[in-house]
Amino acid sequence: MKDPNANAVVLRKVGMYLKDSVYEQLLWAISVLGVEAYWLAKRSPLELVYMPTGQRIIFRGADKPRKIKSTKVKNGYIRYLWYEEVDEFNGLPEIDTINQSLMRGGAKFDTFYSYNPPKSVRNWVNAAVVEPRKDKLVHHSDYRTVPPQWLGPQFIAEAEYLKESNPQRYANEYLGEVTGTGGEIFTNLEFRHISDEEIESYDRIYRGLDWGYGADPFAYISAYYNSTARELCIFYEFYKCGAKYDEIVDNIRKENTANGTITAESAEPRSNDELRTRGLIISAAKKGKGSVEHGIQWLQNLNRIVIDPVRCPNTKREFYGYEHEPDGLGGFRSDFPDKDNHTIDATRYALESVLGRRYGRVPSISKRQLGVY
Repeated sequence: MKDPNANAVVLRKVGMYLKDSVYEQLLWAISVLGVEAYWLAKRSPLELVYMPTGQRIIFRGADKPRKIKSTKVKNGYIRYLWYEEVDEFNGLPEIDTINQSLMRGGAKFDTFYSYNPPKSVRNWVNAAVVEPRKDKLVHHSDYRTVPPQWLGPQFIAEAEYLKESNPQRYANEYLGEVTGTGGEIFTNLEFRHISDEEIESYDRIYRGLDWGYGADPFAYISAYYNSTARELCIFYEFYKCGAKYDEIVDNIRKENTANGTITAESAEPRSNDELRTRGLIISAAKKGKGSVEHGIQWLQNLNRIVIDPVRCPNTKREFYGYEHEPDGLGGFRSDFPDKDNHTIDATRYALESVLGRRYGRVPSISKRQLGVY
């Protein structure tokens, strides 16, 4: 280790798996590098000590959080954290809690997260890895990038067999691709930069908002709909838990400079009135039986839903991760889940005037339209 004050902690969700996975893997690496003479391997507790300096690699299971919080090193500080099979953890809040308890007393820290991507796009780790962050590096590799002798002929034979017999499973299990579970609701998504020049060319903007209280966020979106191309472009969002009225208005006005009409969730008339008193033009959404299903199906049938991932990171996350719930029998429930869909609801409200057939009612068609006179 170049930094003589740096120590490391290796974590897995379940501590009993440490010895036969990451601990043995590091012993293998020490052997391959030919540096066994410099390392002392301890088994109770699991620990590797770099004898020239006394630096340590400590192993901890997150199933015993008290042991993690009490982790200390005699010399230096814990600079390196390695989460193996990070998808086994319960999400970013759990990760953040561990990081906050270990990342102390040093000027520089490096955290590594290793995992095989779960199939579901809704899995928290798949969502987290695509979130932009300047100090993050994402590396994707698979079995084809390592020397074949590390794996053996049987491993490669099994991979090739699955490649032919079940390509989707092969793509997930051997190539690490997020293939989805088959329950994805929006398969027409495109993520790309939407320039200021493109936005200035839009001849009509649609705006919608969804109220959120407590743990639910407030969501406001702005979008352009090209009816000829059947393409929806979402280019602005304001998304926040606990947002105050004045804060909401300030962020809406950053985009909605001409004070265009906003279609808002109708279940909160008092909140809508608060925005009206602050000068915004608010139209209450006309909810009704079947409106959710019809709105989502309309969005599903568009040729493309384009989302700017930098301007609208939460919109991207919610649309990308929206999936049917499993039915417990290997399939999926047919209804649309009412969670993590705040920007989706805001989008439905925004486009209410162009949704066409509403709430499951068939619009009247004249005889002339049918060609009958």
